[in-house]
Amino acid sequence: MTPSPPAANAGHDVCVVGGGLAGITAAVRLADAGIRVTLLERRSELGGATYSFDHGSLVVDTGQHVFLRCYERYRALLDRLGSTGMTQLQPRFSVPVLTPGRSPNVLARTPGLPAPAHLLPALARYSLLNARERIRAIGAVNALRAVDPDDPGSDRRSFGGWLQDHGQGSRAVRRLWDLITVAALNTPAEHASLALAARVFRTGLLERADAGDIGRPLVPLSSLHGRPAHRLLTRLGVRVATGSRVERIQPDTAGFRVATGGAGGRAVRDELVADAVVLAVPHAAAARLVPAAASRDRDDWHRLGSAPIVNVHLRYESSVTRLPFAAAVESPVQWIFDRTPASMSDGQYLVVSISAADDTITVPAGRLAATHAAAVAGIFPAARSARLLEAFVTREPHATFRQAPGTRALRPGAATRLPGLVLAGAWTDTGWPDTMEGAVRSGHRAADVVLAHLVSQNRNLEGTR
Repeated sequence: MTPSPPAANAGHDVCVVGGGLAGITAAVRLADAGIRVTLLERRSELGGATYSFDHGSLVVDTGQHVFLRCYERYRALLDRLGSTGMTQLQPRFSVPVLTPGRSPNVLARTPGLPAPAHLLPALARYSLLNARERIRAIGAVNALRAVDPDDPGSDRRSFGGWLQDHGQGSRAVRRLWDLITVAALNTPAEHASLALAARVFRTGLLERADAGDIGRPLVPLSSLHGRPAHRLLTRLGVRVATGSRVERIQPDTAGFRVATGGAGGRAVRDELVADAVVLAVPHAAAARLVPAAASRDRDDWHRLGSAPIVNVHLRYESSVTRLPFAAAVESPVQWIFDRTPASMSDGQYLVVSISAADDTITVPAGRLAATHAAAVAGIFPAARSARLLEAFVTREPHATFRQAPGTRALRPGAATRLPGLVLAGAWTDTGWPDTMEGAVRSGHRAADVVLAHLVSQNRNLEGTR
């Protein structure tokens, strides 16, 4: 349960810049505390990185976003938005792992067993590893429970190096560890922070038996997040201004002046004054907007970099699989999702999600589509005879920051050196990877920092009377 926000005087105005999950969360929490809030978003809809667009008769998501049962703050936000019923959460963790020409493996937790024993039977039966590799994998799972995700030393190490030190060969990494690492961190174990990998595996799979149960949206992301958020914020009295690009944030005696223009420069430029500002935008945009006095480190934020994700969309005339999602190894396919229920009533619409897509982000769409249509036919025999009606590609070049060793030292906290100017976003120092849960947590933290600042302001004003 989310704790109640601290009380603050309702006479304050706060500007939230950015309408993604972090900005939405911060705006809701501030409005709940009685603050007058204006939320500015440069796109035409809220949702940030989790939005949808029309492609002919399809509604297409920018990425394939799933969540885990342990995403407690994110799931609480869904409850608040009234969107929980638009998702489906597994009764228990279960992932089909497909390989061309082989029977499927299933990684699933065993009901009734406590963590981490709940995964041991699945690992013991995992035929994509030999007996020796499975024994060593179980040993590494046990050792990973002792890695502290909040230890700076863990963040400076690579997960791949740690796995090698714990007896994991390249095949075990490719066929087991990277199934989760690449999807969760958008980078392979070789290039991932040990601390962030430990957060994923410990929190999601090893500390609580049901924590890793997978949830997925049953509707397009804009219907799950952006539109319900707009309705809720309006109901709470928040002024929501979409199509508003923030160009400058300037501190002054009244608080902060936020200069805006329409997206693409189409609208008349405007300026609003706020007692505090929550800047909930990606790190590259934050580095441009944060005044120099607010952070000594803003010029270093670009070192977080970015990592791409590519999605290959395949629409078939008939159904080729009954699986709602699956992972694949020894195949160009990494993860594949059935998006038919959210987008169409007949045939089948599958999306292949390619994380850590540095090698494919610039590959021509036609070649990507052909390669992955053939790969899908390699793991789903029915796809060999099904008519492929359409294939297209979407790309997110900056899907996440690059979650490499040493990144935590580059991730700023919520507070800046200018009281009242606060940062939010999954890229800030949440202790979590760049996920929807991290974004929501950052929004809560940012709102609490703002509220504490406003309470302090009230006390200072009362002391001068």
